[in-house]
Parts: sequence; C-alpha cells; structure tokens
Amino acid sequence: MRDNTTRSYSLRDAIERRALTRILTAIASAMPLTTGSPATHDPSAQALRRLLDVLDLSSPREDMFEGRNMDSGRKRIYGGQVLGQAVMAASQTVPASRPMHSLHAYFLVGGKPSAPVTYSIRRLRDGGSFTTRHVTALQSDTPLFDMIASFHGEEPGYEHQAAMPDTPPPEDVQTMAELLARSDVVMPEPMRVYYGREMPMDVRFVDIGRFLQEPGHPPRQRIWIKACAMLPEQPALHRALLAYASDFSLVETALLPHSQLIFGGDMQLASLDHALWFHRPFRMDDWLLYVLDSPNASGGRGFSRGEFFSRDGRIVASVTQELLMRPIGA
Repeated sequence: MRDNTTRSYSLRDAIERRALTRILTAIASAMPLTTGSPATHDPSAQALRRLLDVLDLSSPREDMFEGRNMDSGRKRIYGGQVLGQAVMAASQTVPASRPMHSLHAYFLVGGKPSAPVTYSIRRLRDGGSFTTRHVTALQSDTPLFDMIASFHGEEPGYEHQAAMPDTPPPEDVQTMAELLARSDVVMPEPMRVYYGREMPMDVRFVDIGRFLQEPGHPPRQRIWIKACAMLPEQPALHRALLAYASDFSLVETALLPHSQLIFGGDMQLASLDHALWFHRPFRMDDWLLYVLDSPNASGGRGFSRGEFFSRDGRIVASVTQELLMRPIGA
C-alpha cells in the first residue's frame, strides 16, 4: 500500500508524463523526415530521432510502460537501449524536482529485437529525501533485466573530484567517418559495418592504436561523445541518453590487453551487470569525455569502469560493469 506522499504524486506524475511526451514530439517535429527537409539529408539526425522515438514509452496502465527496439545491427537488444528505457520509465513515476542519482542493474537474458519490451515499476519508497524504484524489463513474461534506481533532490554539500586527464579537444579528434576512411585502420568487417552505420551519437575515439595493430594496448581508452542534435531542457531525457551511451565500449576496454576486438567472432561477450551514478548536471548535446579503464579480468569475467567529464573538466557521471568475456571453445 502506498503512503500519502506517494498518492500526492499522482497528479504531478500525469502532468510530467504529458510534458515529456510533448517534448519528445517537439523534437520529432524539429527533425522532420519529409522530402526536401534538412533532416532528409542528415542521417545522423534521423538516427537520433529514432532513438528518441524508442525512448518515448507508451503506458498502457499505471506503473507499466512499453518500449520499441532500435535496429542496432545486433542479434540481441543493445543493453544501453534497455538502460535508457528503464531510466525513462522509472523517472516518469517520480517528480522532476527529484532526479535520478544512481542505478544498479542486472542483465538477465538477451532480448529479442523483434518483440517490444515491457517495463514494470514497483514503488519501493517515497521518503523525505530519497525515492526508490524497482524496474523489471520483460518480453513475453520473461524477465530480461532488473534495476533499482534512487532519486534525490539537489542540495548543498562538500565537493571534490578527480582531475580530467589531458586530452585533445574533440575538434582535433577524427570523426568516425574519418577514422574508417584511413587505409591503415584494421577492423573485422562486422565491426567496420557497425561503426559505419549512422549513429545517434557523434563518437570520436581518442586512442586508436588498437585499430592500427600497434602492440601493447593497456586496458584504457578515452572517447568524446555527444548527441547529434540539440536537445530540450529535460534532465530525465539527458540521463536516459547518458545511460544509453554508458554501455558503449566497456566490453571493448576489457579486451584491449588481450589483442581482441568486439565482433571478432572468437569470444562470447555479454554485459552482466551495470551501475551508474549521476553526480552533476550535464547535457548530452554538449561534448562529454568518456574515460574508461578495466582494472581486472579473471574467471571468464572482466570488470570495467568509466567516468564522464564535461568539457570544462567536471565529473558528471561514473559507471561500472562486470562482463562475460569467454573465449569460444574454452
């Protein structure tokens, strides 16, 4: 049974859900796909629009949401999509004045891209300072993913953080198209096809030695990333997009010291769990530096972590993930 505080959220929840739907619709209108419009000739804007459509969940009843899937070029649903949709689902049951500050999730079963995903919300707690939600993602009543998220309003307090590593600005880093056009870049064909697809994010690898067959790659990398178009002032949407992006390259970072690349065909790879903390306000249409490392691999599992820095050096989010990295035939 919900307490009185939870019941008082009902009207605000409905208003905020309608506001978010209007915002997503406005984004779609700003990126029209009609013949002759600028977006018709901008595949990256189209890819971002498709992602925003996927994050615009339907709600057949209270605390139940349903999401469609993007064509990511994979046999299973991209884990970042499920994270992003789960963030959107949970956020629509909490007032916007109390944003999500952390999530802890497990990937249970690989999802099928051909079927929609249902997100069931349990309202675990609505306290004076913190709100807690439990999210289960299902396909045909089979649990795919389980997450607990915590929400907390902004308040003053002590601050400290690690320094952002010295890194060239994104303007001095090759775009994905420029990287793929280099004659000295070596990638498995499935990886080249995947990175050659139009993506909703502008992704720029700072450390490219592994693509040049240089020996001795430490399990560290830096990536500049941002959305391919301007986004509205909607913090829940920016958090969902960062959650989507946070699943990118964690597996690959753990493979670096073993001279392995994703899509190589000789490894069984899967995300097992995922934790994400939002530290400070940010925008996904501004450049963020994703700094990743993998301090351990053992027992067929790897462990990776990362920080997102704003361009001016503030840590805005941190992520950790354990992953399956099993050589085929082992």
